Amino acid sequence: MEPVWLKHYPHGIPAEVDIFRYTSLRDMFEQSCKRFHAHPAFTNMGVAMTYGELDRFSREFGAYLQQVAGLSKGERVAIMLPNLLQYPVALFGALRAGMVVVNVNPLSAPRELRHQLADSGAVAVLVLENFAHTLQEVLGATVVRHVITTQIGDLFPPLRACLVNFVIKRIKRLVPRWDLPGAISFNTALKLGARHDLTEVALDHADIAFLQYTGGTTGLAKGAILTHGNMVANVEQTSAWIGSTLKEGEEVIVTPLPLYHIFALTANLLTFVKWGANDILITNPRDIPRFVRELATTRFTAITGVNTLFNLLLHDPGFAAVKKAHAGTLKVSVAGGMAVQRTVAEGWQQAMGMPLIEGYGLTEASPIVCINPLDAKTFSGKIGIPIPSTLVAIRDENGCELPPNEMGEICVRGPQVMRGYWNMPEETTRVLSADGWLRTGDIGVMDERGYIQFIDRHKDVIVVSGFKAYPTEIEDVVMMLPGVKEVCAVGVPDERSGEVVKIYLVKKDSSLTAETVLAHCRTNLTGYKVPKQVEFREKLPKSPIGKILRRKLKEEHLTR
Repeated sequence: MEPVWLKHYPHGIPAEVDIFRYTSLRDMFEQSCKRFHAHPAFTNMGVAMTYGELDRFSREFGAYLQQVAGLSKGERVAIMLPNLLQYPVALFGALRAGMVVVNVNPLSAPRELRHQLADSGAVAVLVLENFAHTLQEVLGATVVRHVITTQIGDLFPPLRACLVNFVIKRIKRLVPRWDLPGAISFNTALKLGARHDLTEVALDHADIAFLQYTGGTTGLAKGAILTHGNMVANVEQTSAWIGSTLKEGEEVIVTPLPLYHIFALTANLLTFVKWGANDILITNPRDIPRFVRELATTRFTAITGVNTLFNLLLHDPGFAAVKKAHAGTLKVSVAGGMAVQRTVAEGWQQAMGMPLIEGYGLTEASPIVCINPLDAKTFSGKIGIPIPSTLVAIRDENGCELPPNEMGEICVRGPQVMRGYWNMPEETTRVLSADGWLRTGDIGVMDERGYIQFIDRHKDVIVVSGFKAYPTEIEDVVMMLPGVKEVCAVGVPDERSGEVVKIYLVKKDSSLTAETVLAHCRTNLTGYKVPKQVEFREKLPKSPIGKILRRKLKEEHLTR
């Protein structure tokens, strides 16, 4: 039977995509480099790199890995960088050489870094000098044989590179002392690679492209095995969805989220390379005033982010200049990675004249599963409908599919779903059925049209005297108060009811009181959902992509 959501697809979007259009990510990349040779591919801190330059640099890096470092097809190469020009060079260089990329958060704690490098069996790592001291701590517990270090300005024009690197190291002192015997510089690796030819190895959909580690919110991170087939499929699925809105070779996408995160990796880097776009890499999006200044002076047609980032942009005094500069030029604003709050979405639409298009995905699905139509006129409060070649079902605890408007677990099947977890067969069996259905651990509801509403992560649900309270719903209600800038709801232990709701708030209005917040909640929430504890904070802990870390707040409460 035809899935119900297909009847509600925007005009021109197919039910299925040709997932075999490219044999691998290398095939897709090399075709784009030929088609858009002279076009800018990536821009960072005002310095642009063309597709032709990206082709050459990545070929040199791949040749270094093969011919100088002596790595073979399938060996793992870790990339430990923020958003810099070096990232796409290293990524495509490793993929073209037949290696498997292990994306690593450069801000990882030693314990996390040790686990990812050791678990993946990475034999080479590219690291920004600013974080080399962390690598130094754990290197002995890994099988890494080759360390390549880089500085922020290494791919800038010579004079600017010297100036930027000097300021970072000597003036701002952002590079702690490190000692990694045998390490070579990124530019040296390129020079060595330029003396050799890149040997083309056979690659197809079955070959592994990434070991993409999950956030590790419930323990040590798990490495999702994502093949070239998974990633090509998700790029084609995404491309089909945006095809009627964007034009090849003309778009400029802003990338504030880190490329080592699966959302930006697929939605920004890979998809927009296929489209021949110019990708504006934001190295430090946490510096909101500087980020806003860059937005105000950069012509862009698309931007992706998470709820917290869009919220911070809207609250920055300089954002008025962004609104003025981009009236009528912005085509797409996509939010993912976490639930979007209605107040943020409506604020963005009022400011930019277009809604935030919310989507849904997860690392294990490469990541994109659902998205709202790009021609939506207003924020829907839903995560959209399944993208082409994707099936989604809402199932109960026994795995039985539920009828429309019944709450259950979101389950996914499609060519973008991972092969499994690296070295974790039991965990793989727990989430991945024999016929390819992925249990996401997320709770949702599907309506009669196939649109899905995300309720919450199963592990975040607060159980009050047997009744389930969903943090996302509580946070949405609290954000309705004009004096609230950010909020997070968690469940904390209680002798009488098992758990009660506690909220952490960042004020926008300094006169806001806990009494005002609680009165508002009593008016808008059922009794058991009303917070019993309110704590004001100057800021809330966030992940590298800006997700508020409920787990960390809960752990802090338990520790106290």
